Amino acid sequence: MSTNHRYSPATAIAVVVANMVGTGVFTSIGFQIIDIKSSFALLMLWLVGGIAAMCGALTYAELASRLPRSGGEYHFLSKTYHPAVGFVSGWVSLTVGFAAPTALAAMTFAAYLDSALGDLLHLNRQAAAVTLVAVITFIHGRNHAASGGLQNWFTVIKVLLIGMFVLTVFSSSPDPQPVHFLPVEGDGPILLSSAFAVSLIYVNYAYTGWNAATYITGEVENPERSVPVVLIGGTAIVILLYLALNATFLYAVPMEALEGRIEIGVIVAEHTFGSIGAMLMGGLLSLLLISTVSAMLMAGPRVLQIMGEDFRLFRLLAVKNSGGVPRTAIYTQGGLAIAFIITSTFDSVLVFSGFILGLSSLFTVLGVFVLRWRQGRGETSDGTYRTWAYPLPPLLYSAIMLWTLLFITVNRPLEAAVAAIIIVLGLGCYVLTERLSTRIAP
Repeated sequence: MSTNHRYSPATAIAVVVANMVGTGVFTSIGFQIIDIKSSFALLMLWLVGGIAAMCGALTYAELASRLPRSGGEYHFLSKTYHPAVGFVSGWVSLTVGFAAPTALAAMTFAAYLDSALGDLLHLNRQAAAVTLVAVITFIHGRNHAASGGLQNWFTVIKVLLIGMFVLTVFSSSPDPQPVHFLPVEGDGPILLSSAFAVSLIYVNYAYTGWNAATYITGEVENPERSVPVVLIGGTAIVILLYLALNATFLYAVPMEALEGRIEIGVIVAEHTFGSIGAMLMGGLLSLLLISTVSAMLMAGPRVLQIMGEDFRLFRLLAVKNSGGVPRTAIYTQGGLAIAFIITSTFDSVLVFSGFILGLSSLFTVLGVFVLRWRQGRGETSDGTYRTWAYPLPPLLYSAIMLWTLLFITVNRPLEAAVAAIIIVLGLGCYVLTERLSTRIAP
């Protein structure tokens, strides 16, 4: 595949950043403040979550370097364990991992845009969300230049707008609050409390997307060398953005004004700049979400494409246009997202999606031990990346994720049970697919 038919490392970094920075960082701190009143502990939540994401990125970087093919967890799990395990992960990514969050991001985009327009224009939110998904799906289905250009520009806009928001609030806040970057008396017990543990679960959800570049590995220039840099660099950028944003929220508004609230960005903007500022913040957040929707519609279809290459029953999904773009898979993913928007059936799916996706990433990270045992752990001269400080990053990530999954299982058994049912159904679908595929001529 020529370089004209590939994404640059800059575009891959844009995919990582855009996948991670969505609505989570602008909504979750209001619920964390309910039980945690320490600014140091609140910032530590986002640092610990970032460390976990970085450990995952360091491990995925080795997997991507050793197994340079698109598909993310689907490809890694198929190669390290068994095709059935990869199939379940790919099936979950199709039904839960991308289509539902894409729909949610598009609907949130429409909600923020509607609030920003105010009385100027009464927006049909569902129509706006569907239009956004349809337009971005069409652009990504054209060619790599159009797709990459869209992703790059809107991600650059996202990062610049966040930077401007942070700097403007810090320089203009009429009522600055004390923000402690170092621990004070009483912070120690908070870090070991159940409240910190509960809040960390939602922080981990906000960091979801650090692995996005692995879904397009096969379409990135020089993937063995560039994808590790992309994963690590993109995750580092988001950690800095998240810490800066949450420090800004805590600096600009008293904690009691944020407690239990969802629209954190709008509250901070209104407190700092007035009602006009709140409207501008609504417009700002709507722009930020365009790159999030775009990144999901770029990464998700690559799972469908690789599954189409591996399973003849789904071979239509592997069809590419003359520019090497899996147009059928992209249109399929966009269509599913639009269906979720129209039916709004994704609400219940999102409750347990974090559990399934967390389980998938846990087994993927543990796969690096399987791969080293199978292929040998010796350093090679072929230029493939090896996880820095191994085995600490995969062990640390696995410990944090395993603890999170166990906590959900104990405290949210219904969601864990539904996730288990989805996994069992995926295994059944794999068996059925294997049997049907053997009857289809190649």
